Amino acid sequence: MADWYRRVFLLAVPLILSNLTQPLLSTVDTVLSGHLPGAAALGGVAVGGIFFNTIYWTFGFLRMTTTGLVAQAHGARRHEELRLHFLRALASAALIGALILVLQTPVIALAVRVLGASAAVAENAKLYCHIRIWSAPAALANYVILGYLLGRQRARTALALQAAVNVVNVAVALLLVLQLHWGVGGVAAATMTADWAGCLLGLALTHKTLHRESGERAVDWHDVFDGPALRHLFALNRDIFLRTLCLVAAYAWFTRTGAREGDATLAANAVLMNMFFIVAYGLDGFANATEALVGESIGARKREHYHAVLRASTYCALVVAALASLLYWCTGSWLVGLFTSVEAVRTAARHFLPWIVALPVVSVWGFQLDGIFIGATRGRELRDSMLISFIIFFGLAVGLERPLGNHGLWCAFSIWMAVRGVTLAMRLPRIERMFADPAPVTR
Repeated sequence: MADWYRRVFLLAVPLILSNLTQPLLSTVDTVLSGHLPGAAALGGVAVGGIFFNTIYWTFGFLRMTTTGLVAQAHGARRHEELRLHFLRALASAALIGALILVLQTPVIALAVRVLGASAAVAENAKLYCHIRIWSAPAALANYVILGYLLGRQRARTALALQAAVNVVNVAVALLLVLQLHWGVGGVAAATMTADWAGCLLGLALTHKTLHRESGERAVDWHDVFDGPALRHLFALNRDIFLRTLCLVAAYAWFTRTGAREGDATLAANAVLMNMFFIVAYGLDGFANATEALVGESIGARKREHYHAVLRASTYCALVVAALASLLYWCTGSWLVGLFTSVEAVRTAARHFLPWIVALPVVSVWGFQLDGIFIGATRGRELRDSMLISFIIFFGLAVGLERPLGNHGLWCAFSIWMAVRGVTLAMRLPRIERMFADPAPVTR
C-alpha cells in the first residue's frame, strides 16, 4: 500500500508545479505591459488575457479526454490504440484552432465590447488578440500533448515542457519589448512564439515514443478517422465541454453578483478567490494524478489497483487540503495584506476570510472525484453532476445574496463545491461496474 502513496506523491508533485507554471504566460505579459507607457497598454493586455483564458479554459476537454483515453489504453498495453487516441485528439485541436482563426475578427470584437474597455484599451486589446490568436492551434495542441503525458504518467516531462514554454516566452518578450520596443505587439508575439515552440517540442517528444511503441508502423488514417471512434470522442468532448460551461458560468455569476456589493467587496472577492485558486492548483495536481492512475487501472482491469489509487490519492489530497485550511486560518490576514495595500479591500477580505479557511476541505472531494471520473472517461456523469450543482448554486446565490449579502454569495459558492462532490459520489458505483465489463477496443 505504501508504494501507491509513493506513486501518487511522485506523480502529483511535478503536476502541481506544472499547474503553477501555466498562469506564468499571462503573468509575464502583464508585468511587461505594466512597464509600457500609459495605462492603456496594461489594460489592453489584461483584457486580452481574460479573452484567451476563457477560450482555452472552455476547450480544456481536449486535455481531460486525452488523459482518460490514453491512460486506459496505457493500462491495457494497447499501444496502437493509444496512438490513435492521441492523433484523433490532435486532429480535434487543429480543427477547433482553425475555426477560431476563421472567426477571430467577430469573436475578438464581441469580446472586447462585452468586457467594456475604453477606446484606448480596446485598441491595444485588439492588437494583442489578433497577434496572439495565431497560436490557437498550437495552444490547443499543447492541451492534447499535456493530456497524453499525464495519461502516460510522465509528469516530469510535462513539467519540463511547461518550463521550456515559459523560458521561451520570457526570452522572446525581453527581446521584442525591451530591446526592439514592439510594445503590446511584442508582448503578444512572444506568447505566440512560446505556444508554437512548446507545441513543436511536445510533438517531437511524443512522436518518437509513439512510433517505436507501435512497431514503427505507418499511421493508417482510416483508423484515425474511424466513424464509431470519432462519435465516441465527440460525445465525450461534448459532455465535458458542457460541464466546463457550467463551471465558467458559476464563476462568472459569482463575480457579477459580487460586483453589486460595491467596489471594495468586488476587489476583496478577487483577492480571496486568488487565494482559493492557489489551493486549487495543489488539489488539481492530485486530481490529475488520480486521472492517470484510475485510467491505467481500468485499462488493465485491476480492481484492487483502482481501490488502492482511491485510498492513496484521496488521503494525500485531504492532508494537503487540511494543511491549506490551517495555513489560511493562521496566516490568512497577513496574506490578504500581501495581495492589496488598500485598507477598505483588506478589511472586507478579512471579514469574509473564514469562507476561504473552510473551502479547501469542503472542495477537495469534488476535485478528487472529478479526477476519478475523468480517468474513467465518464463524461455523462461529469456533465449531469455539474449541471445539478450549478442549478443549486444559482438558486442559492439568488436566494441568499439579498438577505445575507456577500456572505450569502460565499455560502452558495461553498455549498456548490460540496454538492459537486456529493453528486459524483452517488455515481461512483458506476465506475465499479466497469471492471466487470469486457475491455473496449477503440479503433
